[in-house]
Amino acid sequence: MRNGSPKASAGTLRIVAGKLRGSRIAVPDRAGLRPTPDRVRETLFNWLMPYLGGAHCLDLYAGTGALGIEALSRGAGACTFIERDRDLCAALSANLARLHVDAAEVVHADAAAWLAGPARPFGIVFVDPPFDAGLWTDAAQALERGGWLVDGALAYVEAPRDAHFELPPNWQAHRVGHAGAVRFALYRRSGGDGSTG
Repeated sequence: MRNGSPKASAGTLRIVAGKLRGSRIAVPDRAGLRPTPDRVRETLFNWLMPYLGGAHCLDLYAGTGALGIEALSRGAGACTFIERDRDLCAALSANLARLHVDAAEVVHADAAAWLAGPARPFGIVFVDPPFDAGLWTDAAQALERGGWLVDGALAYVEAPRDAHFELPPNWQAHRVGHAGAVRFALYRRSGGDGSTG
């Protein structure tokens, strides 16, 4: 899914706001790596701003870690980054160290396998998997079924406009936006078991 030279760089991403505003994140050259653009991140974090202070965040398909780093820059209390590509994990760890970000945990793991383990409660989760993998339904159901989200948690989901997937019925759309062929949305989780049956 993500091929290419692990040492090559495809450029940089800019942190939009917060204490790391203007900082650059190196973006490795990996096939299928699709960082969330500045404009979409700016919109998303304007939506999230009232909820970020001290929040524990989960960046489930971290890639460059841009979403989680932006959250930390803007006041999130901590962020756990899950990424299955070893080289992307190394690049993310290097970026975090260079930016002196302490409240971050980088986990080299497949998201599905990690979600099958013991749960920890998160208040904000970013679900932005590789578009060609079709993982949105499985990820959302695993988050809900496994007890990973607190009541009132916010889940960001980024997908192609024409993608079809099912989210738990207790995830209610809070804000929705579009950028080109991409749909991005913020969902609020209400209490309940999230079952679909």
